[in-house]
Amino acid sequence: MEDVIKIMLSSGKAGLDLALYVLLPVLVIMMAIMKVLEARGVLALVARLLRPVLRLFGIPGAGAFAIVQMLLVSFAAPLATLAIMERDGTSRRQIAATLAMILTLSQANVVFPMVAVGLDLGAIMLTSVVGGLAAAALTFYVFARSADDTHPPESGEVPTAADGKRSTILNLMITGGQEAIQVIIGTIPILILAIFLVNILKATGAIALLETLITPLFRLIGFPSAAVLPLATKYLAGGTAMMGVTLNLLKEGAVTVQELNRMAGFITNPCDIVGVAVLVSAGNRCASVIRPALAGVVAGILIRGVLHLMMF
Repeated sequence: MEDVIKIMLSSGKAGLDLALYVLLPVLVIMMAIMKVLEARGVLALVARLLRPVLRLFGIPGAGAFAIVQMLLVSFAAPLATLAIMERDGTSRRQIAATLAMILTLSQANVVFPMVAVGLDLGAIMLTSVVGGLAAAALTFYVFARSADDTHPPESGEVPTAADGKRSTILNLMITGGQEAIQVIIGTIPILILAIFLVNILKATGAIALLETLITPLFRLIGFPSAAVLPLATKYLAGGTAMMGVTLNLLKEGAVTVQELNRMAGFITNPCDIVGVAVLVSAGNRCASVIRPALAGVVAGILIRGVLHLMMF
């Protein structure tokens, strides 16, 4: 029992350190900037310009807003866009394509802190867009082609802040920073529990056994055996917990920067238990198309992963 208590305390310390000293500064600044751009109509303009291109992949105009939110804010940010799609007449088929794209893209709350330790931002953005659009197209044209499409056509509206022109830039940035703090506070319990679960798996030898079983496969694609831990953490406990584990491995020298970039295509997306649960909470229509969306996500992540293996 004493060992379990020690694991609890160390997990809590690691979770709080990660949330308060790594995630919080990055997310506060990024969400403050995004709040200003949203309120001034910049993001809405980008969405309208990209709408003709995105439509080819089965994504409505508001999908451009979701892309920016995912790549520059956090995995939870597109939740607002999905909620609007639930109400504005966007078809279930388009919702499935948008959901597949979001779950394939890289999440900013993981990417930007890891850029500081050597993650290649340009490569991440490139493979995110390629993999995300591929996932959306496959979902729209193949996996979700039989989805009920009887709702009215998309309105094409893009979410904007109604009071943006009346608010000062400072007030908007403060509001964005406050929203970021709420997001971080909400992730702390999940983060601590996830790190605790991973530490328990390590203490019981489950991770070591998994490393022994998977190491031969990893050697074929140039992954170190230590990569088992971040990969298992990512899909069991989420991207934020994976980031904490990976940063520790980099600090200990168990994983190199090149190996991190080779793995990045597989581990920097929000397609895990936590991410899926958060995003489908947008509404019943999102939840109803999660299966075809996940089929597209698998294809999109494989494309991203192969691209990273070829680039690094």
